[in-house]
Amino acid sequence: MTFVLKPLPYDKSALSPTISPTTMELHYEKHHRGYVEKLNKLTADTAMSRMPLERIVETAWGDPNATSIFDNAAQIWNHDFFWQSMSPTGGIRSIGPLSSRIDAAFGSYEAFERKFVENAGAQFGSGWIWLVVEAGRLKIMTTGDALTPTVLGLRPLLTCDLWEHAYYLDYQNDREKFVRAFLARLVNWGFAAEQLGLAMGESRSPESVRA
Repeated sequence: MTFVLKPLPYDKSALSPTISPTTMELHYEKHHRGYVEKLNKLTADTAMSRMPLERIVETAWGDPNATSIFDNAAQIWNHDFFWQSMSPTGGIRSIGPLSSRIDAAFGSYEAFERKFVENAGAQFGSGWIWLVVEAGRLKIMTTGDALTPTVLGLRPLLTCDLWEHAYYLDYQNDREKFVRAFLARLVNWGFAAEQLGLAMGESRSPESVRA
């Protein structure tokens, strides 16, 4: 099996001005594509070359002899999920089961936003910030480098990339400004609601309204 770079769900200019076409070109064509190409080289002529991406992530996790394979496979998975966590028509707050769970976990949507931005700013070095489901309850968590919540038994609903290549050209070192813009104008709550439905065994997605 040859791993391929999945197409973006929108044009590279579609998230502008929040994320510039230049950043998207660099991020997708250089970084994301680079992980795919490296994984193909690392798994060539091995049993992992015949595994689905998710299985490689699970198999390589914790194996000291497969650290590079895990890092590249997990980064592919993380980026695929990140692109879906955004939409050109994002920044639309979900209502229904997802909204009620946000209120239950954080007190209000505004409190969720504050905590999400604060945790993103507090993450040391490269990594990701996630909204996940843990034991039926929503939780914000950060992971370092390539680590993905799936190997910890958690279901991610959405993520924002905290590696500098995701925002530095547009926001320099102001990571929190980037994350606030992500929440205000890009976050795809429809996708997050679909992930919640999968996690909770629900089939319908709630309606949405602009925040």
